Amino acid sequence: MQGTPGRIGRRLPWMPLLAIGCTSALLAGCGGGFTPAVDSKADAGSCADPAGTFSTDETKDALPYEKLRSELGALKTTTDARIGSSMKFLGNQYWAELSRGQEEQGKVYGSEVDVQAASSESDQLGQLNAADTMVQKGYDALLVSPQTDTNLCPAVEKAEASDVLVVNVNDAVLPNAQHWVGPNQHQNGVSAAEFLAGKLPDGAEVAVIQGQAGVYATRQRTAGFVDTAKKDGLEVVATVPGDWDVQKARDAATTVLQGNPDLRAFYANNDTMALGVAEAVKSAGRQGEVLIVGTDGIPDAYNAIRDGSITATVDSYPELTGRVAVEVTLRLLQGQDVPRAVYTPQALISKANVDAAPPTLD
Repeated sequence: MQGTPGRIGRRLPWMPLLAIGCTSALLAGCGGGFTPAVDSKADAGSCADPAGTFSTDETKDALPYEKLRSELGALKTTTDARIGSSMKFLGNQYWAELSRGQEEQGKVYGSEVDVQAASSESDQLGQLNAADTMVQKGYDALLVSPQTDTNLCPAVEKAEASDVLVVNVNDAVLPNAQHWVGPNQHQNGVSAAEFLAGKLPDGAEVAVIQGQAGVYATRQRTAGFVDTAKKDGLEVVATVPGDWDVQKARDAATTVLQGNPDLRAFYANNDTMALGVAEAVKSAGRQGEVLIVGTDGIPDAYNAIRDGSITATVDSYPELTGRVAVEVTLRLLQGQDVPRAVYTPQALISKANVDAAPPTLD
């Protein structure tokens, strides 16, 4: 059902931080390896054209965020740019933190960033309707964090036809994205697998709780994890959908635990699902026995690491990602030649470094 997109005024406190190719049935193993999408410049064709799929993880036209200023120079100290931001769902701490970073970085340069979001993590039509409205408001640029790789394509095509700059931010990747900012999604999964391989014996059984189908990050995070886990001697016994949802992840993890009594670990494609997995593990009486790694680095995940509910997260630093996205947008508006992909940082966070300082843009 279509929801009503809107802006959430509540902001979460910032915490110190540190710098489908295969979906098996429940209890079934995932056969075959995962292959990341092939990179293409994708300069022609519609946004929804799968033949032009852009792999942010594979492109050579890329720059790490920390080199923006050293290689491209300074920005003008003040601007009057008006930027719209179409966000996935502000009820998820990750997107709330990312939107806060966008708004705060806009203020640094005197630019307005108007954040609008869908009513839920799966309200694809609501997000599209909101983005369509934003295109008509005459923004200089539009930041888009789509719910799937293609659900915002009609709005993106209208914006680009009107010469509005579009910058794709984070985990769902437009097939023909001309500018993108975010972490290497494949590496998210690799880092989680390497961490678990260092904690578990050869042959240990592990499972994946996947994000929403049709999202680049779901495919890439799962691919990075599964391929690395197998290479490092772990046995992936299940890859099942959780759709970014805490309840669905809890239910999926409960079923996996019932069918795999020797399971030693879960990797969840985001922290919201990792928290749902933690509930299932606790209910099964296996807290401390089954390791849980999430992705995102939201405040609740940090707290769960501290109290032992989950083992680790791959932090993608959403607040910093939001700041970098605005800086890249302003550079493009000022005519700078910015690489197509700008990578933001990520790090494996466990009890060993949960209280370390985060990376910054400055």
